[in-house]
Amino acid sequence: MPIEKALVVDDEKILRNFLKDSLKRHGIKVTLAEDGRQAIDLIKSNSFDIIITDMKMPYHSGLEVLRQAKLSDKNSIVILITAHGSIEDAVEAIQSGAFHYLIKPFSLDEIEAVLEKAKEHLSLINENDFLKEEITTYASNENVIASDPIMRQLIKKAHQIAKSDSSVFISGESGTGKEVIARLIHRLSKRQHEQFITVNCAAIPDTLIESEFFGHEKGAFTGALQKRIGRFERADRGTLFLDEITETPISLQPKLLRAIQEMEFERLGGNSTIKVDVRFISTTNRNMEEAIKSKLFREDLYYRLNVLPIHIPPLRQRKKDIIPLAEFFIQKYIKRHGGTNKILTEDAKQKLLKYHFPGNVRELNNVVERAIVLSENESIDESLLFIETKDTNETSSTLKEIEKIHILKTLKKVNDNKTKAAKILGISIRTLRNKINFYSRS
Repeated sequence: MPIEKALVVDDEKILRNFLKDSLKRHGIKVTLAEDGRQAIDLIKSNSFDIIITDMKMPYHSGLEVLRQAKLSDKNSIVILITAHGSIEDAVEAIQSGAFHYLIKPFSLDEIEAVLEKAKEHLSLINENDFLKEEITTYASNENVIASDPIMRQLIKKAHQIAKSDSSVFISGESGTGKEVIARLIHRLSKRQHEQFITVNCAAIPDTLIESEFFGHEKGAFTGALQKRIGRFERADRGTLFLDEITETPISLQPKLLRAIQEMEFERLGGNSTIKVDVRFISTTNRNMEEAIKSKLFREDLYYRLNVLPIHIPPLRQRKKDIIPLAEFFIQKYIKRHGGTNKILTEDAKQKLLKYHFPGNVRELNNVVERAIVLSENESIDESLLFIETKDTNETSSTLKEIEKIHILKTLKKVNDNKTKAAKILGISIRTLRNKINFYSRS
């Protein structure tokens, strides 16, 4: 990551200006402070990528500036300089969290070398911070079960799409495996060694989603205590996976469209334009024609994202995948929970094949895990599969009607308190509002 903003602190005007000119050659915006008190005030109200401070100054020392920097942002990169270098000073500075320690007089080459190290360090910090939030794993061909001819054709299409950098739009019911296909496309693409960054648009509160996308500067809003790098910036040179993109607030969609079109944006509270190179893969479980007609999603944004469409059929339409998927999940949960290998009895297989799986692959996964936990021998019979056994060809409209009734009953139970209802239903408040709007028109 580039260094964008620096604070230079020194009571000698000549040195301040020398450092300012050195940093500006790298396109870094430089703020100057002539003593420790001024520096600490600036650190409390601003965010800096790097701070270069003299050790001995009026009011507050360089070590005090360092401590305040670490209080404001534990990842602050602080370089201390002094004309009174000693082993003791160096040890204390490093123990207090200094990134580097320079003794006057120092050369321009030394500053250049430290800046390069700081850039590398900053990149590692941001990457590690993100990995703590979300550990991503890549889908490989072995993770994609495709025994049904429909899915084999879809996987073939994914291989072809992976060669391109164009935006991909994956549609399908919840639980069909949209993210698995998205990860497969990334894995097969030329970006495979770069980040696969996900944004679950349905799970992020409206008040935070813009910051999640584009990041923010320190002080951009109440609670913004330090600079945050957004998902767009983290996905640079890689793939940005926009899961359930249709749940994005309509008010944010124009800014999202511009960022996708121009491949550039500004952080919240910032005025510097950040350029990125990102491949977009989006998903939805909605009927896009209805979403656009209902003004829940911008038509121009949809066309920008829907360059290469993929539709994943529900599990009930690819019956030949059911048993291979079930056997895959059996092996998965045996490894996780321990125990000996288990097989499905013929009665169990027939029960699975007769079931319509409204929850698709995700539901099958849960059914198998429950059976593994409850099984006491080497076979899984039909009694361990807790699903309905009736033959049915329920249409999606029937499932929507069941969902509508369930939502209305839940709202009535909590006296129309949408926050409580969303919590009971296990969905976000925004998703609930969108469903209410949709069902009120149907």
